[in-house]
Amino acid sequence: MNILVMSDEEAKNFWDYYKPGAFKGIDLIISAGDLKAEYLTFIETVSNLPLLYVHGNHDEKYTIKPPEGCICIEDDVYVHESGLRIAGLGGSMRYRDGYFQYKEKDMQRRVRRLKRKLWRTRGFDILVTHAPMAGFHDDPNDLCHTGFEVFRELLEQYRPQFFVHGHVHMNYGLKTPRLSQYQDTVVINAYRYHIFDPEDPKVRKEAGKYGNPGNPK
Repeated sequence: MNILVMSDEEAKNFWDYYKPGAFKGIDLIISAGDLKAEYLTFIETVSNLPLLYVHGNHDEKYTIKPPEGCICIEDDVYVHESGLRIAGLGGSMRYRDGYFQYKEKDMQRRVRRLKRKLWRTRGFDILVTHAPMAGFHDDPNDLCHTGFEVFRELLEQYRPQFFVHGHVHMNYGLKTPRLSQYQDTVVINAYRYHIFDPEDPKVRKEAGKYGNPGNPK
């Protein structure tokens, strides 16, 4: 199967210059946050595919008008027909007043609540967040783009196949790779969009070239 992940910046070929057939071969779409609700609604409508999403720190408008036809997986575990278990924890580190921002202790509480559902699903295969984990794809010198330590704990405890995040744009100058690897987990930066086959060994091989791009705290 092929999964389309995306975040932070709308892709013109999926919206402004959309052509029928753009989503041919895609089986599942996942948004890691900070994309316009209208964009997600449009993509879900023309693709007629399951579109899962978590919130980014700039998604305040979702509280008034969320994406239509899409599935919010915040603090939940979605089980796809393929059997893939997909857990969602959106938002960023709290750096100002606003929606979908959390202190580390707040995110820890969310994770504790999520673990009750993870017990029922016997873990998860893909973790979807907006922010990265601490020391890996984040920027510790910028509170807004500092990752969460508790995400690392989740990966180490459950060893999922994939960790998909957004928030850290690949054009920020941080030289963040698209794919990297943390222990047994392939880490994917969903900036703009990326398509991958979770069963393709080339994905893990490519991720293994980069290993840890940051310094763990």
